[in-house]
Amino acid sequence: MFSEEALLKEFTFKAVKSSGSGGQHVNKVATKVELYFDLNNSLVFSEDQKQQLLLKLRHKLTKDGVLVLQCDDTRSQHKNKALVIKRFFELIRRSLIVRKKRVATKTPRSVIRKRLKNKRKQAEKKANRQKPDMD
Repeated sequence: MFSEEALLKEFTFKAVKSSGSGGQHVNKVATKVELYFDLNNSLVFSEDQKQQLLLKLRHKLTKDGVLVLQCDDTRSQHKNKALVIKRFFELIRRSLIVRKKRVATKTPRSVIRKRLKNKRKQAEKKANRQKPDMD
């Protein structure tokens, strides 16, 4: 499918200060990790794979075709880096899956007959509930 080692070389990482609560520690340590991946200039994927990724990830890409993922789940920069790499590979694997084309099938005759039979039975049941005609 694709080489994870080759993809790792194409990543650009940036460590920034994490937002949110955390006291004094959060103001001096850059634990949030941002991963940048330039899909258009990637050497790992074929042109067909790139087109599929561009189509599936179009809402997550910048105008220049760069995928930006970020992680600030933990207080450790190394753990956040490992998490963002894991998320990236899961996202790519899911995006490269080609769905099978659905083949429309015709409703079997037996199913149609059964439905009409039940419909007729229900109509007779309701007709029998009516008051008899005295004319």
